[in-house]
Amino acid sequence: MFAVTAARQDAEDPLSGLDLGERPEPEVPDGWTTVEVRAASLNHHDLWSLRGVGLAAERLPMILGSDAAGVDAQGNEVVVHAVVSSPDWRGDETLDPRRSLLSEVHQGTLAQRVAVPAGNVLPKPPELSFEEAACVPTAWLTAYRMLFTRGRVAPGSTVLVQGAGGGVATALVVLAHAAGVRVWVTSRSQDKRDRALELGADQAFESGARLPERVDAVMETVGEATWGHSVRSLRPGGRIVVSGATSGPAPSAELTRVFFLQLEVLGSTMGTRDELQRLLRLCVESDVRPVIHATMALSDARTGFEAMAGGELQGKIVFRV
Repeated sequence: MFAVTAARQDAEDPLSGLDLGERPEPEVPDGWTTVEVRAASLNHHDLWSLRGVGLAAERLPMILGSDAAGVDAQGNEVVVHAVVSSPDWRGDETLDPRRSLLSEVHQGTLAQRVAVPAGNVLPKPPELSFEEAACVPTAWLTAYRMLFTRGRVAPGSTVLVQGAGGGVATALVVLAHAAGVRVWVTSRSQDKRDRALELGADQAFESGARLPERVDAVMETVGEATWGHSVRSLRPGGRIVVSGATSGPAPSAELTRVFFLQLEVLGSTMGTRDELQRLLRLCVESDVRPVIHATMALSDARTGFEAMAGGELQGKIVFRV
């Protein structure tokens, strides 16, 4: 079958390890099922894997990708939940210390077929296309958990989203707006600020700009470049929810401000199957759709990876299989 694979890893030149071509059919352990992939989306996780972060070298070659929508063995249209927990784990899958994502231990979704635990497939709402549904399980689920589970954001709150433009950031803007939250964003790019306003952001600011007032919560995926601004932007008792650090780790935790203003710093990783189910329902009932930057054939995956590596995205790259 055709697949997109991490064949080698290079921190400086990650795309040099990207391989497009034939791979063996997936092995299907007891309790697992096979999904015929119709659409799969690209995540920064895939670039990090090519850089050697989160994917052990001894597991190469590894089919990349953690998001997919397709058809299961019974002919049902399904969405794949990317978090693979231990067989005996119960409760929140993201808290399982032995959890993994597809493409870390088990082969990923950028392929014609993928094997997943039977419990990791959910019915795809007919209102969502395969391409839209394939955007939801990683970036959009991460945003959902950041806002509503970890961030406890309520209608009428003010939220700052750092680094508007990427898949998680655009999901944060759209979901928060749909929930009646006032959304502010930052970006170095005027185009990305303008696009965020089109998606529902109430105000958009240059990165690091002084805000009109302090906010209830900050959604932080950038790290070093924005951390100080995030801490300074919070009202007393406010919360920073962190799900990534694409610019590097924060240079200073600013602990004096954290304890004096009683700020909360909360980590957030992916989301549960139940949260994914609620998110899919929210997309249908609120007429919310993932923001797609571009759709292309899986055979053109290198073009999508190049766009992500260049930071050119406003939304998700989706591959049709």
